[in-house]
Amino acid sequence: EEYAYEERLFICEFCLKYMKKKKTYLRHRGECTCRGPPGTEIYREKTDAGSNLCVYEIDGKENRVYCQNLCLLSKLFLDHKNLYYDVDPFYFYVITEVDEFGAHIVGYFSKEKQSAEDYNLACILTFPQFQKCGYGKFIIDFSYALSKKE
Repeated sequence: EEYAYEERLFICEFCLKYMKKKKTYLRHRGECTCRGPPGTEIYREKTDAGSNLCVYEIDGKENRVYCQNLCLLSKLFLDHKNLYYDVDPFYFYVITEVDEFGAHIVGYFSKEKQSAEDYNLACILTFPQFQKCGYGKFIIDFSYALSKKE
């Protein structure tokens, strides 16, 4: 609630912590040791651009704050997004581009750990600056391949 009326928020691209003040953000950026999402790297591929495309599997129960922050960030781009706090029953699959500075989030999808309907996606998002680059198709294809494996 205290952040709801802020004109601007500063977000660490690695740990997804959000801050009101630029000074706080800059201090955090200098101290933050995260260089990618928590969880387990489950896929890596070299891209044509020379970076690595990686997918991390993150358990919402084990990394609750990160997943809640990911959902809150997604809410800025998805009108229908209504889950932000109850992340325990979900796995999150974060797609990143990895370079010498770290793993930069390009998008993600989430799925229920136990789905009665056997859905393979609960939510999917490619962040706006990475749209029209083929990541959306990659995310959908990856989610189907993961469902087949299960």
